[in-house]
Amino acid sequence: MRLDKWLKVSRLIKRRTVAQMACEQGRVQVNDRIAKSGHDLKFGDLVHIELGTRALTVKVLDIPFKNVPAQSANSLYEIIEEIKRAPEVLEWLNDDDF
Repeated sequence: MRLDKWLKVSRLIKRRTVAQMACEQGRVQVNDRIAKSGHDLKFGDLVHIELGTRALTVKVLDIPFKNVPAQSANSLYEIIEEIKRAPEVLEWLNDDDF
């Protein structure tokens, strides 16, 4: 299955177009290599996603042939590492503006 479709089916990213954009911007890696949206995933692949203040590394456990119910979407992967970073302070915003 294509990487962008798997990201949508697993509900790690809500929309396929957002998954495609994340891949184009180099925010998605498979086995420590930047991956394109058409990359063919295999069992056991490590997928690393960097979106906003969140970084997530998961191991692919299952590749379905079609969409799966929301309740079983998290059975497609195992979370290896999850990092939540604090939002960066906007330097151009002055305290006097409030």
